[in-house]
Amino acid sequence: MPETGEALHFFVTLAVSGLRFAAPPGQPLLVSAREAGVLLPSACRNGTCRECLCRLLEGRVSYAIEWPGLSAEEKREGCILPCVARPESDLLIDAPRAVSTA
Repeated sequence: MPETGEALHFFVTLAVSGLRFAAPPGQPLLVSAREAGVLLPSACRNGTCRECLCRLLEGRVSYAIEWPGLSAEEKREGCILPCVARPESDLLIDAPRAVSTA
C-alpha cells in the first residue's frame, strides 16, 4: 500500500461465476476486467448505452462523470455501469453475462 494510504488495487468478484480480478482505484471496471481476461458486455464505453449495466451487491464505486446513464431509482437499487465505474473498495457484483477468456 502506498504511503498515502490509497490501495494499489481492489478485488472484484462476480457473484454467480466466482470470477475474480484486480482493479486499480482510478481505472474503470470494464478495463480492469478485460485486462484480467473477463469480458463484460459493452458498446459505448462512456456510460450512455447501458449495455454493461450490472448490480453492485457489495462495495463502493465512483464515477468520473457526474451522473452516468442511470436513473436515481437504478442507483438506489445498486445498478452500476462498469464502463465508467471506478472501484473505491473490494466489490461483489452481479454480472450474469460476463465470460472468462482464460
